[in-house]
Amino acid sequence: VQLQACGGGLVQAGGSLRLSCAAYGGTSTSYTMGWFRQAPGKEREFVSGVSWSGGVVDYADSVKGRFTISRDSIRNTAYLQMNSLKLEDTAVYYCAASTILGVTRIRNRYNYWGQGTQVTVSS
Repeated sequence: VQLQACGGGLVQAGGSLRLSCAAYGGTSTSYTMGWFRQAPGKEREFVSGVSWSGGVVDYADSVKGRFTISRDSIRNTAYLQMNSLKLEDTAVYYCAASTILGVTRIRNRYNYWGQGTQVTVSS
């Protein structure tokens, strides 16, 4: 499975962006999908995840209420809608796919990773 993330960019604080993650070479319906981010000098951290059915979602406390994860099984694509962006949301965002059932926040439980897309929030 190959994952391709896109949708990053430069946005002012309070603005919105939508990230997309397309899966190729397999079917994303078989995988839990997750989004992680990594800011300069920091560890890669969990942002959000969605189960294979789309019925279970999880969010890091720092983004809860501002970000929404979803998936389109027909298009084999996962999305991360990011609203009310803050300066501290600036990071490279990675999408990932896991073969385990259920949503996990544990990075090494994800088997496949996209290349990352830069999100920069300015004041």
